[in-house]
Amino acid sequence: MKKLNKIIFLSVLVSVGLALGVLESAIPLPISFPGAKLGLSNMVVLVTLVVFGFKDGITVSMLKSIVLMLVTGSVSSFIYSFSGAVLSCIAMYIAYKYFSNIFSLIGVSILGALAHNFAQVTVAAIIINNLRIYTYLPFLMLTSIFSGYFVGLASSYIERNLRGSYNII
Repeated sequence: MKKLNKIIFLSVLVSVGLALGVLESAIPLPISFPGAKLGLSNMVVLVTLVVFGFKDGITVSMLKSIVLMLVTGSVSSFIYSFSGAVLSCIAMYIAYKYFSNIFSLIGVSILGALAHNFAQVTVAAIIINNLRIYTYLPFLMLTSIFSGYFVGLASSYIERNLRGSYNII
């Protein structure tokens, strides 16, 4: 029964991540750079990593990207989203598991946001076969710091309440 509850809960997390991803794509950012997003769906991934561990975190991260591609129909965006999601999840896991004495969830989230943008720019550099696109990376990293801060802050709140409210975890 506990395993079924976990599967259902992880499915809900993927659904919430999908909903946040769709919502996020509809929100225009007043001061931003092309391709920059709030990263709201990363809250789901970070909370999953912290509460359930790496295997479930990477699964939720990849499923969120795959389902988002199926919903939006954007295969080209999927390549960027998937690579960013995987590298971000790995970076957040390493930071949380091995450096949680140094980084709070806010710091872990910022590292994840930075990794996400690095992966996306690297994929873009490979696709267009031009390394000059890396000159755009500092601008994306700047937005990563701010969005990662708020995602980490919200994730910290969500994780604390999840652990206190639900017996399935």
